[in-house]
Amino acid sequence: MRFNLVDRILDLEPGRRIVASKNLTLGEEYLADHFPTFPVMPGVLMLQALVEAGSWLLRVTEDFQYSIIALREARNVKYGQFVTPGQELIITVELGERNEMMANVKGKGEVEGVQTVGARLALARYNLASIDPSCRAQDESMIAHQRRHFAIIHGQR
Repeated sequence: MRFNLVDRILDLEPGRRIVASKNLTLGEEYLADHFPTFPVMPGVLMLQALVEAGSWLLRVTEDFQYSIIALREARNVKYGQFVTPGQELIITVELGERNEMMANVKGKGEVEGVQTVGARLALARYNLASIDPSCRAQDESMIAHQRRHFAIIHGQR
């Protein structure tokens, strides 16, 4: 993943919901292009922040069982106000139905109580070894990295 959009996990109820934050700073490299005279967080990155928060919720709920969690479908995506440098995006994601391969989540992003993005997402999850058994070590390495990253953003260093 090129961007880590979740800076901190504020509240977590495994199997139910997660609340996370993203502090937008002028130092974000993509703001140089989006837009130079009016820097705002791109809508696709707001959506990705929902995906990332949903992925953390699934990882914790399922004890980091899967190395890969990927967006399969985004439905009912709605954007509200812009997110600008200096603002904190609060991301809330709730877990819906899930089966062995897919999980549905409902998420929203807000700045000071005003919605900036909302969507229903279908997240696919799997391990590389389920496709190629020789990738088991890669899965283990990725999961170990995810556990370390989670400890940092959840304040469990």
